[in-house]
Amino acid sequence: MAPSAVSPQSSPSDPTLPLISLAPLLSYDPSATPRAAASLLSALKTSGFLYLTDSPIPPSLLSRVYALSAEFFARPAAEKAALAWTTPRANRGYSGIGMEKTSLGLSKEEVSHERGGQGEDQKESFEIGRDDQDGCPNRWPPGDEEFKATMLEFWERCKQLHATVMRAIALALGLESGFFADYVRQGDNTLRLLHYPAVPAGAFTGGRVRAGLHSDYGSITLLFQDGRGGLQVEKQRGGGFVDVTPVAGSIVMNAGDLLARWSNGLVQSTRHRVVEPPPLKGPSPMQRRGREVEGEMEQEHEKGERDGWYPPRYSVAYFCNPDFDQVIEALPGTWEGTEGGKLWEPIKSGAYLEQRLSATY
Repeated sequence: MAPSAVSPQSSPSDPTLPLISLAPLLSYDPSATPRAAASLLSALKTSGFLYLTDSPIPPSLLSRVYALSAEFFARPAAEKAALAWTTPRANRGYSGIGMEKTSLGLSKEEVSHERGGQGEDQKESFEIGRDDQDGCPNRWPPGDEEFKATMLEFWERCKQLHATVMRAIALALGLESGFFADYVRQGDNTLRLLHYPAVPAGAFTGGRVRAGLHSDYGSITLLFQDGRGGLQVEKQRGGGFVDVTPVAGSIVMNAGDLLARWSNGLVQSTRHRVVEPPPLKGPSPMQRRGREVEGEMEQEHEKGERDGWYPPRYSVAYFCNPDFDQVIEALPGTWEGTEGGKLWEPIKSGAYLEQRLSATY
């Protein structure tokens, strides 16, 4: 019997964020795969966010990524600064707290205004791109071959999953399943390790958040989050936000701006943010990694419980993009006969990402 595309149980946070199994998309079953693809597209049209279950990425690999990420962010500030993020085109390396302000702003002036009102985002990150892009080398920690090998393995696994999801979206849009293959062949994607440090309870006042309200820029995002929570998605109707509660073993997936452009607005590039986390309930997944970093993480969580601090949050985002040399415009069947026609002018994928990154750094 083919696995169900959508769980009868919606997410624990809101029924607009469904749980969708990847199993029918990975099996290429002629009867189950189209149904699963239709369910996926329906979720992207209604909320722009969903949970993917039955991930093909080994839990042991994800555990290593989490642990090595925590070890990286625990390095001395000078070591991290030596690997600093440089340019929007490269989009690789370390960004300290305050370097990036996630925002809806399209210019430095707009983003600067938000910095003045909301303060800096309470996060640091490390970006990794494909390892063979001319002129844009990854900024690997010297001598740490385990870190490099693990991140590249995880990067490649996520690239394969991106291709699987894009096949499903093509099917659901009535296109050939391989329609997007040439658009994602190079894999101009970004693996982002994220650390939201422990902060005192009083840090979240005056509109301050861990990451400001924004949309993602590419086609889709695959997000792996620890058990802390704090991610919120803006509701499409009625105002307010939905908590994206961590669901064990799942991947949070959302659509980005370029998929919205491709679909001529049919798919939602939903705005989201990371805010004050909910009270700690039990151990975070980060506390169960069985490595030396575990003791440090437990100390941070204990500190939060004792002293009124919010414990740290770790997540891993894989930003999937069309290859940078590809022109993105409304797909066949998404705009013909509509009142507004094509909603956006054609734009190259790489140019759009550079434009958005230039405003936020």
